[in-house]
Amino acid sequence: MAWSVVVAPVAAQPILSWEPPFMAPAPVRAEYTPAAPARQSWVLCVVVPHIKDAYWLGVNYGMVEEARRLRVEVRFAEAGGYAQLAVQRAQIQDCASDRRVNALIIGAVSRDVMTPHLRQLTARMPVIGTVNAIDDVGISGKVGVDWDDMGQAAGRFLVSQTRGDGPPVQVAWFPGPRSVSEGVDRAFRQAIAGSRVVIRTTAWGDTGKAVQRNLLQQVLDDHKDLDFLAGNALMAEAAISVLRERGLQDRIGIVSTYFTPAVHRGILRGRILAAPTDAPVLQGRMSIGLAVDLLERRPTRRHFGPVIRTVALGNLGEINIDESLPPPLLMPQFHHRPDAAN
Repeated sequence: MAWSVVVAPVAAQPILSWEPPFMAPAPVRAEYTPAAPARQSWVLCVVVPHIKDAYWLGVNYGMVEEARRLRVEVRFAEAGGYAQLAVQRAQIQDCASDRRVNALIIGAVSRDVMTPHLRQLTARMPVIGTVNAIDDVGISGKVGVDWDDMGQAAGRFLVSQTRGDGPPVQVAWFPGPRSVSEGVDRAFRQAIAGSRVVIRTTAWGDTGKAVQRNLLQQVLDDHKDLDFLAGNALMAEAAISVLRERGLQDRIGIVSTYFTPAVHRGILRGRILAAPTDAPVLQGRMSIGLAVDLLERRPTRRHFGPVIRTVALGNLGEINIDESLPPPLLMPQFHHRPDAAN
C-alpha cells in the first residue's frame, strides 16, 4: 500500500509532562504543539523491538508521517523480538557509528539496553527513548506513558465491572514479555487489590501471535473456572477466536492492556470489553518531533507523552482513533528520505 501525505495537526493538545524530566514522581497536565519543519537535512535512526504487530506498526507510521512533514530522513531497524537484547545493542552501535546519523530513537527491548560503551558511542547525538521504559543515563529525552498506568487502567476497568457482593472473580492475566512488563503487572495487581478480582494464573510471554495463542490455549486447558482474560493485545485478539472455538465467548470476558485495530474491531463487535490507549501513532509523531527540536536546539519539553484513555463501546465516539491506529492494510516502512516519492 502506498502511503499518502498526511499533514499533522498543529493545534496544541493535552499531554502528560514530567517536570523535571526523568525525575518527577508523577506527570502534570500540559499542552503539546507539534514541531516546526527542520531547517537542516537531519538523519534519524530508530531501533525498535519489532514491527510485527499493529501497535509498533502504528508507531512506525506516526514516525514516518512526521518525518515526512518535518522534512527529515528516518531509518528503522527491528531487533526481532523482546528476547533479542544483543541484536538491539548491535543495531544501536551501528547507528551510533554511522557519522551520517544525527539522532537516535530507541524503543528498548529492555530497560538496561544502553551499556556504558553504547552511551560513550552515542554521546555525540540526542538519544530519545520511545514507548518502552529505558534507563535515564545518557538519554536526552523520552516520549511515552508510564506503562504502569496502562496496567492500572485495565485493572480499574475490571474492578468497575465487578462491584458489589459475590464470589471472587477469576482472571487469567497475560502481562506480556517479562523484560518490559513488570511495571504493568505490578500496577494491575495494585489496581485490583482489595476487590473481588482474583488472578487465577499469570502467563508471561513475547507478544507474538503464536506465542500468545499457545499460552492462551494452555491456560484455558488448565483452568475451567475463569471469568475474564486480561492482558496484552495479542492475547486479546487471539482470545476472540479461541473462546468462540471452545463455546466460551459468552461466559468469559476479555480486557486488553492496550489498543490495536483488532482490539478496536473486538470492541465494536462486543467481544472485547475495553482497552486503554496510549496513542502509539501520536507517540511516533512526538518522538520524531522531539528529535528535531533537540537537534535544532529549540526550547522543548524533554519527557512527555499522550494522556491515557480507556476505550469501551460506550465512549468510542469521543476517542481520536487516528492517534492510536495506523490505516488498514498498511505495511511497515523502514526508510524515508525527504526527496523520496513515497
